[in-house]
Amino acid sequence: MYKYILFDLDGTLTNPEEGITKCVQYALKKFGINADTDSLRCYIGPPLHWSFTHFHGIEPKDAKRAVDFYRERYAHIGIFENMLIDGFEKTLKTLNEKGHILAVATSKPTVFAKKILEKYNIIQYFDVVVGSELDGTRTEKDQVIEYTLKCLGVTDTDSVIMVGDRKYDVEGAAKFGIPTIGVTFGFAEDGELEKAGAKYIATCPEDIIRITS
Repeated sequence: MYKYILFDLDGTLTNPEEGITKCVQYALKKFGINADTDSLRCYIGPPLHWSFTHFHGIEPKDAKRAVDFYRERYAHIGIFENMLIDGFEKTLKTLNEKGHILAVATSKPTVFAKKILEKYNIIQYFDVVVGSELDGTRTEKDQVIEYTLKCLGVTDTDSVIMVGDRKYDVEGAAKFGIPTIGVTFGFAEDGELEKAGAKYIATCPEDIIRITS
């Protein structure tokens, strides 16, 4: 049994597509770039500053401005344009009852992550909630996972597993020898999770209970 279960947030616990894509669209317009929200789903998962540079060619020196524009809308509107994945509250409750220690490890700023978990009344299931900082530090997934393990007081990762929907979750966890449950109800492309090396695949939240028991 895996004692510690680390969860990604966007695309794993919640579906944030509307909020993230509309806020990216808002930020891109500030740079004179018009984009349809359907084309911006690629922004769900990786760090924002990297995404603006990688996907739309915004210079690294301007990426912070793009993130600031994104947060202008996200902090008040976009943060609540999401929904909890069906079945997850029951899954989290069951995992708690089985004795698992749960944590959130997300590249989203911690302050936003906590507000979202509070909105859906699931924050009580997690011992630790770790995200990035608003100043741009701790945005890489491996950095988030490392700090999460530190907060949990975990030094032996044999009893730890990561749950996420993108290759960034798989690759970040692998740096610490942590296996990953890749969830197919998020935003991974076909075959992405398997190619990245996910040890398990879950097609619904309930699968996580079976895999971790």
